[in-house]
Amino acid sequence: MKTRVTELLGITYPIFQGGMAWVAEHHLAAAVSAAGGLGIIAAASAPAEVVRSEIRKARELTDKPVGVNIMLMNPNAPEVAKVVLEEGVGIVTTGAGNPAKFMKEFKEAGVKVIPVVASVAMAKMMERCGADGVIAEGMESGGHIGSTTTMCLVPQVADAVKIPVIAAGGVGDGRGIAASFMLGAEAVQIGTRFVTAKESIVHTNYKEKILKAKDIDSEVTGMSTGHPIRQIRNQMSREYLRLEKEGAGLEELEQLTLGSLRRAVMDGDVVNGTLMAGQIAGLIRKEQTCREIIEEMMEEAAGLLGERDRC
Repeated sequence: MKTRVTELLGITYPIFQGGMAWVAEHHLAAAVSAAGGLGIIAAASAPAEVVRSEIRKARELTDKPVGVNIMLMNPNAPEVAKVVLEEGVGIVTTGAGNPAKFMKEFKEAGVKVIPVVASVAMAKMMERCGADGVIAEGMESGGHIGSTTTMCLVPQVADAVKIPVIAAGGVGDGRGIAASFMLGAEAVQIGTRFVTAKESIVHTNYKEKILKAKDIDSEVTGMSTGHPIRQIRNQMSREYLRLEKEGAGLEELEQLTLGSLRRAVMDGDVVNGTLMAGQIAGLIRKEQTCREIIEEMMEEAAGLLGERDRC
């Protein structure tokens, strides 16, 4: 399935793996890229040299393109951007800020820059500053979210910009891919389903919570702080919401969640860890390799889109 996105990035399938902190490391990114999608290493808050090591390890596992996600609010972002340039990474996705201050160097080096956006205004701003595409992420996604659903956001962004749009949030199978294309996207970004991949380093306890999740099992914390996060409900999220309701301040709330994502991913703490996952979790029922996930989704999407063409 060729689109402007696959042609631009040199990938076989129009599927990105989300840049999920603690989850999107070299094993997962390399496996997704080797299977024909775009694997992405999440820089998150990691030191620049750790990111360099992850890039090099991924390249030992695949010769396919692998991207890096830079979290712009990270104080290490300038150093990470420098490492990206020094290591010759060709694709960068960004979140939590505006990549404009890095754009000149990225463009001169031939780096393709694709920011995550949650509004039409941000998408248009990113196009003006030279972005090669935008990831329009709806509030169905796991982790940090905006306020607009994918169904509403993607077509409005697609109408507003000329650069390619990648849909994210609530996509977990071929039906989601086909629907995203009908909304105007030319690729999708998938996070939650890849959390459960066999190549994912995420603790088995965390994977099991996703595989057993029902459609109503995710909830959003942090609405009162302006930093909403979607996750699977557990004791920690219930306590967070109780404190929010009682008017707790940001410092107290942050203390509750300090290190909680790492505890969930690495230690398997599904009681007090943060189990970031999208609303699509209730659709995921089996652990598969990245190749199996991608090929299954693409076969289903191609069949659905083919049926449309025959109508």
